[in-house]
Amino acid sequence: MRKITVAGVRRRAARYSMIAKSGVITYLEDGTLPGRSRSVSPVDFGAWLRRGAGRKASGHPDSWRVDPQLPLESPAKIAVVVHVFYADLLPELLASLAALPVEFDLVVTNASGETVTVPRDGLPRLRNVVLFDVENRGRDIFPLVQVVNAGILDPYELVLKLHTKKSAWREEHAELSGSGGEWKDQFLSSLVGGQDEVTAILDAFADDPNLGLVTAPGNIVGKEFWGADEQITRELLRRLELDVDHDALRFAAGSMYWVRAFVLQGLRALNLTADDFDDEAGQIDGTTAHAIERSIGILTEEAGLTLTETDTLPAAPTGGWERYRFAAPRTPGVRFVPFYLGQFHPTPENDVWWGKGFTEWTNVTAARPVYRGHHQPKLPSELGFYDLRLDEIREAQARLAREHGIAAFMYYYYWFAGQRLLSEPIERLLASDTPMPFCIMWANENWTRRWDGRSSDILIGQDYDLVPAESFIDDVMPFLKDPRYLRVGGRPVLAVYRPAQMDDFDAVLETWRRRAREEGVGELLVLAVAVAEEFDGIGANFREHGLDGTLGFPPHNLPWAPGPAEKLALQPQFRGNLMSYGALAEAARTRLRTLADGVNPGVMVNFDNTARRQWRPDVWYGSNPYTFRRWVAQAAAAVMHRPPEERLVFINAWNEWAEGAILEPTDRAGRTYLQAVRDVAFG
Repeated sequence: MRKITVAGVRRRAARYSMIAKSGVITYLEDGTLPGRSRSVSPVDFGAWLRRGAGRKASGHPDSWRVDPQLPLESPAKIAVVVHVFYADLLPELLASLAALPVEFDLVVTNASGETVTVPRDGLPRLRNVVLFDVENRGRDIFPLVQVVNAGILDPYELVLKLHTKKSAWREEHAELSGSGGEWKDQFLSSLVGGQDEVTAILDAFADDPNLGLVTAPGNIVGKEFWGADEQITRELLRRLELDVDHDALRFAAGSMYWVRAFVLQGLRALNLTADDFDDEAGQIDGTTAHAIERSIGILTEEAGLTLTETDTLPAAPTGGWERYRFAAPRTPGVRFVPFYLGQFHPTPENDVWWGKGFTEWTNVTAARPVYRGHHQPKLPSELGFYDLRLDEIREAQARLAREHGIAAFMYYYYWFAGQRLLSEPIERLLASDTPMPFCIMWANENWTRRWDGRSSDILIGQDYDLVPAESFIDDVMPFLKDPRYLRVGGRPVLAVYRPAQMDDFDAVLETWRRRAREEGVGELLVLAVAVAEEFDGIGANFREHGLDGTLGFPPHNLPWAPGPAEKLALQPQFRGNLMSYGALAEAARTRLRTLADGVNPGVMVNFDNTARRQWRPDVWYGSNPYTFRRWVAQAAAAVMHRPPEERLVFINAWNEWAEGAILEPTDRAGRTYLQAVRDVAFG
């Protein structure tokens, strides 16, 4: 007989407890009890989390990384994506592309099992061609997703999506008339039936920046076509922290359309891989591919864009289509200025306060999720864990910014009674010839161990008695004189975070203006950051203090609505605040309707300071590239009546990695937030 001991009983109890907890977690994630199984979609949220939420998979064949067809040199503004399953239909599709009146590139994915070629005869405006043989998985959708994940669609403004459609099932469909062949013919005649038809579509996109997708008549359908795809779609869009409204569904049936490229580029943020797609078994409903077809409609509208059919487009030509010519110039319609943090290099002060070698990456990599599916840690992708002392890093950031319509960086500038902190990146920028405009926000707050800028547990504080605030302007004068410094009407833009923290800010500002004139800088454009009075903000009466305006800095000065904590399985250690990004963005968009003169709107990528405060963070749930794009677009629309130089929109932020406010490419979202800005800037 085995001897029973107290220690043994405790070990077995601990083991059974662990098994029970594991079973509860599994049940919460996918509804499966230990020892039992159920049929779940490949995109089941719990299964996706257990697979690593896409962190380790590229979502496209690794061989594409070294494919000699890539990258494309001098891409056009329009891409045509054609998926081939029925090779006999490809010549007809290719011939129809002669109707495009501007240059285009062609991306072909071939799952036919046959060798296909793309002759250029009859296609004089075809610039570049790439052709990939792909697995027959996910119909025409997974091949498209792989093209998106590989970044092949990144350069484009519009995409025409076609595929070799036969759809034999349609002849027996109770609610849809016509054969599959007739359906295919309708798409081709409507989308590429002739140069007049294509010109009308391009005119519509050029003239309406809110137009997202155009398809053939009768093919935008609604909730009556959810079929077996609603729950799959819900599971899929949880990856974007986006809810699904059953009644609001509108999508393009048949999956052939013209679309603003951002709608497809944003799919990168879903982190889809082959594991997310069903094995092919002739399904006509209830698969990941069908859910994505519906999701594209949902995401188009979430981005603030519309879906329409070709028979509703304006009939009169406008000439707008010419903006899609290869050589047509592009100028951003708005000056987007994201905030820029310099704390990505070691400093003597941080070595003392936090340990030798500390940088912002120390906090970023230590973060852990506080709820189920929480994206932490947030990690960089193409720029890596950079050091801002390196010129090549700042040059790479500048290239990314220019490509995506960013006008300038607003550097957080830390100046404590004559002492600069984290200034090496901007000092090196000043000494370089990197062609990136910039400006300065004096972040005149205390540094504390809680990372909250308040007046307790201070590491270094503001001391206006030791060195008067008037002296600040002389410290930054070399930057103001630089020809790259951001100006409006010749006036350098200078922002102040906490103006009311200074006893007599009006007098300080008078001194700054006088000194700028004396030094030949000219008149300043001084903006107060729009923060609450408890953060030493000025409020709406900024002109009474001699200021020229304010700039928005979300989430400051916006209502903090609670997020769906009850649905998220928060960790028991969590003692922070969970808020709704969607509600915050909606409140901000409402205020944009009555934007006063001198008020420059701000937009927030996200806010999540788990990396700094772990179990007591402020976290906004629901940020994704599509909701962000809608906010960006409405902020841009709110300033479009102003002269071009005065159309400033500030973004929180370029690289606030420890606060989750990140435009830079990330492991989860890639470039999609940058692409949202670019779509608005150049749209």
